Amino acid sequence: MKLAPLDRALAGRSGFEHLVVHTGQHYDRNMSDSFFDDLGIPDPHHNLGVGSGSHARQTGAIMQAFEPVCVDAHPDAVLVYGDINSTVAAALVAAKLGVKVGHVEAGLRSRDWTMPEEINRVVTDRLSDILLTPSPDADENLRAEGVPAERIHFVGNIMIDSLVYALPRARELDAAAERGLTHGRYTVVTLHRPSNVDDPESLADLMGALAELSRESPVIFPVHPRTRERLAGIGWTPPQSADLRLLEPVGYLEMLSLVASAGMVITDSGGLQEETSYLGVPCITVRPNTERPITCTLGTNQLVEPKGAAVLEAAKRAPERRMEGGAKIDKWDGKTAERIVEVLVNPTHPRTRVA
Repeated sequence: MKLAPLDRALAGRSGFEHLVVHTGQHYDRNMSDSFFDDLGIPDPHHNLGVGSGSHARQTGAIMQAFEPVCVDAHPDAVLVYGDINSTVAAALVAAKLGVKVGHVEAGLRSRDWTMPEEINRVVTDRLSDILLTPSPDADENLRAEGVPAERIHFVGNIMIDSLVYALPRARELDAAAERGLTHGRYTVVTLHRPSNVDDPESLADLMGALAELSRESPVIFPVHPRTRERLAGIGWTPPQSADLRLLEPVGYLEMLSLVASAGMVITDSGGLQEETSYLGVPCITVRPNTERPITCTLGTNQLVEPKGAAVLEAAKRAPERRMEGGAKIDKWDGKTAERIVEVLVNPTHPRTRVA
């Protein structure tokens, strides 16, 4: 989702060669390939096919597979996105080969060191030569960590570029009507973080709250493979009196269509905090902290502790946070990729190879 707008922007600019490397970290068909289809990304030049594994095994496998690709391509810069294991693995490879690293979505901090993503963010930013930030608070974080100002570039939120690009088709799809749902009268849920789904008691409590909520209006829950495995482990199924629909993972366009028409969203995802703020849809984030605080101060997001009672209480107040026309956040305008290209332009190089 973060690569797609930049791929389109680079394709329209002469003097750039953009090589797309898909690590295969996200290997579920509905959770990976659909992004290529829905966002118009060409087939990757390289698919490393890494798949699942522990953090150490996955990070190491990506590094081993990416290094020969990087050596062979000899790029001027390697761009990495977000905060997943692929991000830090590719950054480590590039930095050790002496290749410049550009980090798209740099500077975000939750200050929660129990989150693997926080470790990935901090390490990647330390390795990066070009830090492309989505919001002013990210700039502040980097400056406080001693990053030189000339390496920091506030370009805006590239996730919103993908949303703006896909939203007309998502609205035309009208996934809510396809599923017999009334616009504004249902809830979309995603939960997958270990802190929410790995503890059987906590997971059962959260699912009980969703079931309770679904007695008033439908709750649509595309279930991450990790979460489905945990639900099977505790033998949890929705009560017959509830309208809690546990779906297989859905493609990006269908998910965006569902979120855009929802009454509210309950999630532990980072991206949905941003998308709901842009769309003006109330969001309840089941986490004690967020690396995207701007979605709480200027957007529609609210943090709640991972307890069923807290989720239900927040759901009662959620309609108050709806923003007609969406939140107005600086540079969340669908033009971030264009600004990134301007940062990458280097007139001293007649041709730039970007991986």
